[in-house]
This record gives sequence, C-alpha cells and structure tokens, in this order.
Amino acid sequence: MLVLSRRRGESVTIGPDIRVVVLGVNSGHVRLGIEAPPAVAVHREEVYVRIQEENRLAAKTHVVPIDALRRLIPVKTRMAS
Repeated sequence: MLVLSRRRGESVTIGPDIRVVVLGVNSGHVRLGIEAPPAVAVHREEVYVRIQEENRLAAKTHVVPIDALRRLIPVKTRMAS
C-alpha cells in the first residue's frame, strides 16, 4: 500500500487517466474528488462489497429448463394463449 500525505487541492494520479483530488478536510473527514473515464466504475467500498455479494448470489441461481415450467402450467391455460 502506498501511503501519501496530501493537502487540500493536491492530487494523486493513478495510471494515465484517473485522478484523485483532495477537496477538503473537516473534523476528521476527507472529501475526495475522483476524475475517471466513464468506463471505469467508481464506488464507495461498502457499495462495491454489496455489488460483489449480489453478483455471487446471482451466479448461484439455477436455470430452470422451459420444459419444467411447462409442466407447471395446466394444459388448458397453455392452449388458450
């Protein structure tokens, strides 16, 4: 981990196209501005963790074959549609 000290208005560049700017420091809170291309997703850590959990749950979802669904629908209902 790289540890840096920055003052208000100073920045850190990550790669050729991501810039993090210190906008302000107040009562132990740091306000950051992040400039990144639209293709780069930028999330707070707690949001990122939740997205990852949702993705893991979605990957565990089982696919139900269409024939199994057809067996659940009565024949008369299927013929009417």
